[in-house]
Parts: sequence; C-alpha cells; structure tokens
Amino acid sequence: MSQLSSASQGFASPNRRGFLQTSLAGAAAAGTLGMHDLCALRADELRRGGRAMILLWMQGGPSQMETFDPKPGTYNGGPTTAIDTTVPGIQIAQDWPRTAQLLSEIAILRSMTNKEGEHQRATYQMHTGYVPTGTLRHPSVGAALAKELSDKTCDLPPVVSVGPTIGSGFLGVDYEPFVVQAPGELPGNVVGRVKGPRFNRRLDLLGRLEDEFAGKGAEAQVAEHKQLYDKTRRMVLSEQVKAFEFANESDETKQLYGDSPFGKGCLLARRLVEAGVRFIEVRSNGWDTHQDNFKQVTKLAGPVDRGMSGLITDLKQRGLLENTLVVWMGEFGRTPKINPRTGRDHFPRAFNALLAGGGVRGGQVYGASSADGQQVKDNPVTVQDLFATMCRSLQVDPATENFSPIGRPLKIVDGGRAIESLFG
Repeated sequence: MSQLSSASQGFASPNRRGFLQTSLAGAAAAGTLGMHDLCALRADELRRGGRAMILLWMQGGPSQMETFDPKPGTYNGGPTTAIDTTVPGIQIAQDWPRTAQLLSEIAILRSMTNKEGEHQRATYQMHTGYVPTGTLRHPSVGAALAKELSDKTCDLPPVVSVGPTIGSGFLGVDYEPFVVQAPGELPGNVVGRVKGPRFNRRLDLLGRLEDEFAGKGAEAQVAEHKQLYDKTRRMVLSEQVKAFEFANESDETKQLYGDSPFGKGCLLARRLVEAGVRFIEVRSNGWDTHQDNFKQVTKLAGPVDRGMSGLITDLKQRGLLENTLVVWMGEFGRTPKINPRTGRDHFPRAFNALLAGGGVRGGQVYGASSADGQQVKDNPVTVQDLFATMCRSLQVDPATENFSPIGRPLKIVDGGRAIESLFG
C-alpha cells in the first residue's frame, strides 16, 4: 500500500521518529539487524503507541436514510427529516441529536458499496475483509489488528466483544474474542471460586491429567487447551479484571452513556481501552427493518445515539480519542424504495459508516449517494478501502501477512486504498 507507507510515519514525535528511522536504517545497512529484528522493533513501537479500535456494530443492516444520509422531501426519503449538526452544511437524520452535536469529531462515509446482501455472508465479510469460503475461517479484522497491537504483558484478552461476533479464525485462541453478555458486571467465568494457591494446585492437577492425555496422541489439542487455560488463569488472578466492573465510575459518567445495554457496552469499551485491550466490539441488534422501518429506527437509535456520543465525548476528555478509532457500521444498508410494509430491505449497493478518533479529521463527509439513494455518486468506498483506512488510522501495514492452514500467507487487507483525505 503506497499510501500507507508514508502515512505510517506517524508512530512517534518527529524527533523520536526520525531518530528511530535513522538508527534502524543504519543498523540494517551495517548488517547488524536482520529483518526479524527490524520487525520486532517496529512491533514494539506500535504497541507502545497504545492504539486501539472500538467497533460499534449495528447487526441487521441500518438504513442509511434514517441515520446519516437522509433524503428529506424525496419519494424515497419517506417521513424522515434532517437536522442540523455543529458543522455548517452537514445534516443527519432526526433521531441522532447527540451525534449531531459531536459531528466536529466524526467523519461520515456516505459512499460505502458492496455486493453481499445476505446477512451471514455480509457480516462475515464486513468483519474479516474476505468473502466466506468452505475451506478457510478467516480471522476477524479485530483479531488481525490485535495481533499487531496487543501488549503481551496485559492480562486481559486483546479482543473483547459485547455480544457474539466473528472469531479469530486461523489465528487461534490467542486472539479469540472474549464475549461479555452483561457489561458492567464481572463475567462469571473469570470469578475465582477458590483462593490463589488452591486455584493453582487445581490447575497443576489438571496439567498432569492433560499430560497423560497428550502422551496418547493428543499433543496439539492439549497444547491449545493449556494455552487457553494459562490465559484464563492470568486474567482470573489479575487486578486488571476489575476493568469489567463499573464500581468506581461516577454517576455523571454513567449518565453520559445511558443505562441501556448498548450504553453500558460503550462505557465498558472505554474502560477496556484504558486497561490495554486493543479491539472491542459493542453490538446493537434489531436493525433488519423489513417492516415498520421508521418506528423501529427511532426506537433503536436512542440508546445508540447516547452511547456512541458518550463514548466519543469520554474518550476525548480522557485524552484517548487520538489513539482510539471508533467505527460505526453494519453489514449493509437498506433499500431506498420503501416496501408495502413501510420497511426497507437489504441494500449493499450504497450505504454509510462513521469514523471518529484515531487521527481521523472530524466534521467532514466523504463520498455521496445519488439524489434517490439508488447508487453511489462520488468516491465509492469498498470494504477493502474501509479496512485499509482502519489500518492507516492504527498505524498497521494492511499488507501484513499471516500464514493460513491452506499453506499460503494472507494479508490483513487484500487490496483497497486508505482514504487519505480523512486524515490530517
């Protein structure tokens, strides 16, 4: 990715960055550092940057016309009206007043386009960057990014999801999402039932039993099981696990996010970023609005509008927004044409997404759909373009390869170009 090579220079302050680049280049030229050493140093620099991503996932496919690309006064626009934002000339749909007040921190992509219009296939692609196949489970972008960004000394999982999501695929248990069902509460499966010494003795006993099993031909299965249990043991015994609880959060902060499950998920996401988790997904269900689209979106938008705006506000106040990319999206959009049930059906040809933080310049709209919403008019953005832009924000090379079980390396993003105009 030629655009990313120049963009990836933003890892540190100019003086430190220049010193690192000069030193590494000199060492490489002198033959004292091999490629492996250079990659390791580069990875360490990335991890010290503390970059993270929060994906706000609208399961079902949100209507672009009732979110951030309204078409008031047109036949396809329906009864949805548009409201002004803090950025002159940019309007969004009526049910997003809190987001409208924060638009100076947010970039709207109004020209997302894709071909997958079936929920499972589109959800898979919008999480992995690849269309599903029968031969390979691709890792989610969260797993792939966390592999590059995670700090090995952190006792918490590098990937956490509030609600179910796509897994780590062939990257294995190290980057499998830790799924939280009740944000704000300590997950039941990390509560130690016995004290540390006794807990460790039980694990030692389990290890001896597993060694016997491994000796009978199950080495690979036992190794993976031990790896998982070791990660779990560290988390159970760690003070960092308190990040899952809200006991020390003020009432003011809780009110900022709201009391909905989605709002609590957003508050948990901020706490986990502070604790060192590198990728968090928060899920909102119910956006498959084939009927009563307008009533349903009004109901769904309330908690998401409050939770997302609270998250962006809180991240900025704490100095975390610059290094944390927040992405709002679903698997596709909805048809501009309203069906007989006052609903909208699946429509991947033209839809929208939001980006905030992570170096993205807010207060702008990228791309446009046609007046009737039936197609992208300007600057189409593919799934690969969006993923390359995520990598650009997080200072990760999208061409980074991971070796798959089918015997060949696969890039984090295969194709696409980062949208450079979103930055700076």
